[in-house]
Amino acid sequence: MFIEKDLGGHRQKGWIEVICGSMFSGKTEELIRRLNRARIAKQRVEIFKPVIDNRYSNEDVVSHDENSIRSTPVDTASNILLLTGDVDVIGIDEAQFFDNALIEVCQKLANMGIRVIVAGLDMDFKGNPFGPVPGLMAVAEFVTKVHAICMKCGNLANFSHRLTVEEKLVVLGEKNEYEPLCRECFNKIKNRK
Repeated sequence: MFIEKDLGGHRQKGWIEVICGSMFSGKTEELIRRLNRARIAKQRVEIFKPVIDNRYSNEDVVSHDENSIRSTPVDTASNILLLTGDVDVIGIDEAQFFDNALIEVCQKLANMGIRVIVAGLDMDFKGNPFGPVPGLMAVAEFVTKVHAICMKCGNLANFSHRLTVEEKLVVLGEKNEYEPLCRECFNKIKNRK
């Protein structure tokens, strides 16, 4: 059931938008852009990120281009529901670091009439679906897949290749630990291992 929200004379229903892709593809940049546009439109905005993501800042969501927006770090997806006030738009960054409860949380928020914008990796460093992002893509009204540029050949990249030998699923890193690759270059490296 959708609950309509009155936004200055017109009615809005909630929905979910997912911004996904590889590392260095501009996911967080696009999230920040959409949230800033909502603020310009005088909409009430709240932003959340997982506590684990402290690469650039403990509190801010920060893109690789160093654009930032203030956020609230949370331990679990269910905390987002507890910390959400009277808002029109909620942004969630680094969705892949949350558990699958994020899917239900986002659906509850959208059913409350809130526009939910989620950004995250859709695949892990092995090229497998990552965390709740594929499930969010399935229930979202809008999905935007952004691409980086392959560091080997210059084609569009949608894989995040890990440069280190670390095998843990979650390894926070930057350009020293990861590079974006296209399918062909990713498979060449994968087949050598």
